[in-house]
Amino acid sequence: QVQLVESGGGLVQAGGSLRLSCAASGSIFTINAMGWYRQAPGKEREFLAGISSGGSTNYRDSVKGRFTIFRDNAKNTVYLQMNSLKPEDTAVYYCAAGPVMMYFNSWGQGTQVTVSS
Repeated sequence: QVQLVESGGGLVQAGGSLRLSCAASGSIFTINAMGWYRQAPGKEREFLAGISSGGSTNYRDSVKGRFTIFRDNAKNTVYLQMNSLKPEDTAVYYCAAGPVMMYFNSWGQGTQVTVSS
């Protein structure tokens, strides 16, 4: 099994930045891709960004240019750098991991991001 622990959420003003971290442990040899999702109140969980073990990335159109996903393989950690945050970015952000991009079968507990206007 893979355990994922997110950190870095919090309250930020519109236009500000946050960096989320997700540390993986356990059966990390099964992980070839990691990603970030978010879920706002009353909305479905949505994909934001993913990164393969080789470094290929994939982004949701609405966050391209504002969010950057990157990973430190030595630390088994994936990050989400979020810039130019907007109130509509307010949500619980989840880290995910899996054997291939877009097939994520392990999830973190989530971290709250609140962007005030």
